[in-house]
Amino acid sequence: MSKERVLVVDDDKEIVRLVRGYLEKDSYEVLVAYNGEAALHAIRRERPDCVILDLMLPDRDGYEVTRLVRADRQLAATPIIMLTARVEDTDKIVGLEMGADDYVTKPFNPREVVARVRALLRRSQLEAAAATAPILASGTVRMDTGSRIVTVNEEPVDLTPTEFDILRVLLENPGYAFTRDELIERGLGYSYAGMGRTLDSHIKNLRRKIERDHKNPTLIQTVYGVGYRLAEDGKT
Repeated sequence: MSKERVLVVDDDKEIVRLVRGYLEKDSYEVLVAYNGEAALHAIRRERPDCVILDLMLPDRDGYEVTRLVRADRQLAATPIIMLTARVEDTDKIVGLEMGADDYVTKPFNPREVVARVRALLRRSQLEAAAATAPILASGTVRMDTGSRIVTVNEEPVDLTPTEFDILRVLLENPGYAFTRDELIERGLGYSYAGMGRTLDSHIKNLRRKIERDHKNPTLIQTVYGVGYRLAEDGKT
């Protein structure tokens, strides 16, 4: 079985060397790029299983690379973990709204980065194994969990891997009020401090893509003081 391949993108060669070493120790094949243009070229040519992407890059920054990847139907499902030296929540939220699946703030523990990669790829493996997986539906939203196709009013909707997994958990449990921690654990397979705000960004993205009026959502409902639930039986 071939090794899973991870593309590490950062203009700081010491960071690339560090992350590469830990990933290779965990048996991943590692590709590297030091600027946004090279990153895009590698993603299109090599089709890595996961991308670790620095936010601040020469020529094309991480925001633009993520936007271009998500806009390409052949690449849109590529898991992306964003690296950022910016600690402001707004910067992280922008990255998530662009389509990043996760983010790590510098300075970071490289073991944590490896754990995040492992969790994202594990989810992808489980999804790929679900060849006879069920069809989930609520209202006008339909999800084929085997082919990973989501439609709203029979029109296809492009979701990031993380958005897909969060929506899957909600569709599997209509009417159940998940706490943020529960939804993170069930959807992503891991959690960490501060993940609640990350979840809120993913929910905002999902609402924008599947709700009739994302500013007044009725399908994915906020349960104040608890978390989120999916409207039961598609009732909105």
